[in-house]
Amino acid sequence: MVEVIKTGLYDTIQDLGRLGFQEFGVPMSGVMDRYCATLANSILGNSSDAAVLETVVMGPHLKFGSETLICVSGAEMNVTLNGKALKTNAVYQVNTGDTLKFGKLSKGCRSYLGVLGGFQTEVHMGSRSMYKGITTNYKLSKGDVLPIVDHLDNKLVSKRHESALFSAVKRDDNHFEAHELEVFKGPEFEKLAKWQQEQLLSAVFTLSKDSNRMAYQCDQTFDNALEGIITSLVLPGTVQLTPSGKLIVLMRDCQITGGYPRVLQLTNTAINRISQKNSGSAIAFKCVK
Repeated sequence: MVEVIKTGLYDTIQDLGRLGFQEFGVPMSGVMDRYCATLANSILGNSSDAAVLETVVMGPHLKFGSETLICVSGAEMNVTLNGKALKTNAVYQVNTGDTLKFGKLSKGCRSYLGVLGGFQTEVHMGSRSMYKGITTNYKLSKGDVLPIVDHLDNKLVSKRHESALFSAVKRDDNHFEAHELEVFKGPEFEKLAKWQQEQLLSAVFTLSKDSNRMAYQCDQTFDNALEGIITSLVLPGTVQLTPSGKLIVLMRDCQITGGYPRVLQLTNTAINRISQKNSGSAIAFKCVK
């Protein structure tokens, strides 16, 4: 098990999300950055859907009550194990009583901690992803105990993992640094005037501080004369245009329907990349032909 000694800004357990329940109004949820979370699981030899700990900007302090292997991926948060700095995208052995601390953020926004076999927290509607009203807790709190599989005591560590200890996988820095986000035209894109379409795909926008797992907002306003639409389907990556001219990029915890025009739709890669952007970051939309 893993005990939460101190929480970060917003720590949750997430997997790839809760699928098949949207007709009942249940959001998909899941890790914000699937690329980094899946990378951590792949390095550990886990399934891509294994539950990881997602932390944003400032991470927690954890104490391990059993032995396992870990991998940290995503944002650079100066993670230490018993005071010794760890590399991202590398496998490390953790022993009983070891402490893991997330430090100062230096790159990106969200970091992912994977453990061998994944975190074994409660499953609701086919997923371990935390969400208010679905799981018992919607984020981690001090004193929480997270179950894990004690692989090392059960001698389940393979030669593959033994040889991978302390080795690292090179990260794609473009994932964190690129400001262009690839998009498709949304259902209401063609209702915009030609000059508005061109402006939308050429302007640089700044992410607002009012951004979270449900949606990212842009600070700038965009000329908008479109009427609202009949409530229609939306999904993570949908870019809505509000009556006031604000652009809202829906994220993993978004609602399943909305009444604002859907002018763009982010690609899966773009959703992953924007999730690593902090408030004040510049973004631009590039249409996929």
